[in-house]
Amino acid sequence: MKRMRLELIVTIALCLPLMMAGCGGKDSGGGSDENTSLTQGGGSGSTGGLSWSVPSKWKDAGDRPMRVATYAVPGGGDGVAGECAVFYFGSGQGGDVRSNIARWVGQFENPAEPVEATRDVNGMRVTTVTTTGAYLSPAGPMMESQGKLENYALLGAIVEGPQGFVFFKMTGPSATVTAARGDFEALLGSLK
Repeated sequence: MKRMRLELIVTIALCLPLMMAGCGGKDSGGGSDENTSLTQGGGSGSTGGLSWSVPSKWKDAGDRPMRVATYAVPGGGDGVAGECAVFYFGSGQGGDVRSNIARWVGQFENPAEPVEATRDVNGMRVTTVTTTGAYLSPAGPMMESQGKLENYALLGAIVEGPQGFVFFKMTGPSATVTAARGDFEALLGSLK
């Protein structure tokens, strides 16, 4: 209970500047259903001095509070879709890499041991994390659980961009996240 209160306080503290200032950048959307992994000619997103190409199979899921973009990720073996949310809170905002990874993994009940990796993409440090378990599906201003979703996965990336951290958080059924891993990696490879 104390941990949930602390996560709530941290979430509110991190999100308040964004709610007061508004979101930066706007994604231009999904693209076609071609077999290419990234869209061509304008299928991109940007925020915080960072831009990326959007996988062609992903669709713009519309505006959501506190997000720069939300993409619907097609379902994997079970057909249930996932989502990839993009967050940017401003220069010096959003917390550090460690605390964000801990918070994301903490959104799972009995998570598998998280797997982390760090690499350089076009001169920017990118830290990725994956885990699986029962996702507690936090949502709303109080980040309350919307119910437990069994056999879910997280594939997240924290990019140290020119104007601060940009966060990419993909969640969905394990089969969906596994099937979309190549697209997620292509998105990260397109960062500039």
